[in-house]
Amino acid sequence: MMKDSYPYYLASEAVFANTDLDVTNKYTGEVATRVAMADADVIDQAIAAAERAQSAMAATTPYERQAVLDHCVKRFEERADELADALCIEAGKPINDAKGEVTRLIDTFRIASEESVRINGEVINLEISSRAKGYQGMTKKVPIGPCSFISPFNFPLNLAAHKVAPAIAAGCTFVLKPASKTPIGALIIGEVLAETDLPKGAFSILPCSRDGADLFTTDDRLKLLSFTGSPDVGWALKAKAGKKPVVLELGGNAACVVDEDADIEDAINRIIIGAYYQSGQSCISVQRLLVHSKIYDEFKQRYVERVKNLVSGDPSDKDTFIGPMISEGEAERLETWIKEAASAGGDILCGGERDGAMLQATVMENVPASCDASAEEAFGPLSVLIPFDDYSAALKEVNNSRYGLQAGVFTRDIYKAQQAWDELDVGGVIIGDVPSWRVDNMPYGGVKDSGLGREGIRYAIEDMMETRLLVIRNPHKA
Repeated sequence: MMKDSYPYYLASEAVFANTDLDVTNKYTGEVATRVAMADADVIDQAIAAAERAQSAMAATTPYERQAVLDHCVKRFEERADELADALCIEAGKPINDAKGEVTRLIDTFRIASEESVRINGEVINLEISSRAKGYQGMTKKVPIGPCSFISPFNFPLNLAAHKVAPAIAAGCTFVLKPASKTPIGALIIGEVLAETDLPKGAFSILPCSRDGADLFTTDDRLKLLSFTGSPDVGWALKAKAGKKPVVLELGGNAACVVDEDADIEDAINRIIIGAYYQSGQSCISVQRLLVHSKIYDEFKQRYVERVKNLVSGDPSDKDTFIGPMISEGEAERLETWIKEAASAGGDILCGGERDGAMLQATVMENVPASCDASAEEAFGPLSVLIPFDDYSAALKEVNNSRYGLQAGVFTRDIYKAQQAWDELDVGGVIIGDVPSWRVDNMPYGGVKDSGLGREGIRYAIEDMMETRLLVIRNPHKA
């Protein structure tokens, strides 16, 4: 059960400073718990603590960092039901999806544990000409320093984990700002980290207002900023971040191509999940659905019928597939986009109605490409059907977007699969499945307005480390 109140974590310690942040049950709208909020002074203290603790954190051995991560895996397994229930309440995530996210949290920390003891350098042959005779080069990886993390509301556990776990593996201290709408998962991670032998001050987890969080971006004591969230906010933060490296995992309006040779039933089974999993509130949710004209009518009839039968309601009910959106305001925004697309000539094949934060699973067709429902990130339970005749033209249409996170292609033709990999301007191409598919060790991220850099544990660790060179001259050989 969720507690009555939660602290923030300042310099590795729980602080019950206040109960200023109300966290609501996203289905009922009622206050579920209250959380301590940090102000600018507390954030400054956290950054100072991270800076002081960095040398001790960097001095920890790989096996000591692995022990911390293994402890987290064990405790998350023991608290799996509590974590899933918290997700169901604070995020409105259907309980089956919530349990799946807890599994991914555990996977992410387990992968980080494995990677923590295989962060290696290399020996470099420097004798490329006579002037370098007798010289030998070697590199090692060293922690970049205190890191700043800002995580989003839609995967409160796993997207925080994709920052926290690599930082521990790399030997970096950090400060984390979880989303104000869904801070509980991150605070439970903090509670577990506080049980470990991490150096005092190695971490702080601080719910705070966006206005009060400027130091997460601008403070020069922080050596890297990793942000997951909306494109507008992410690019604005990058502009303010100064000299520090910035990793951005932003939005998308993911496309999925279903070619004429696809197994229709298999494609529909996967696309239903990809488009409507956790009410479409994923940056790689299937939004634009390009289907070959030879199978379009059959696909549309079967797909719409399946979407109509998705169960909406209380996310704590195991049969619920569509829960509430994160807020009534977000549901109202997407409802407006649907109505605007309909006014512009789009057809609503099912759904489109809203009751508070509950928006029906919606399928549209004939939506002009310029409408927000097609061109922007819906981040809700909407997919738009688009017929095509020419596969190459369909790939160009996928690229006709300011986003480029992932794309899915259902084809049995290996040459078309290769063409998609060659031509699609995205961070990842998923063949035989939806763009929404992800496992936690793969390089994940986008191009264009979808971001900079890659998450996935090994790739995140690389961002959090610097390469340090050693050159040795042997005077007897020179």
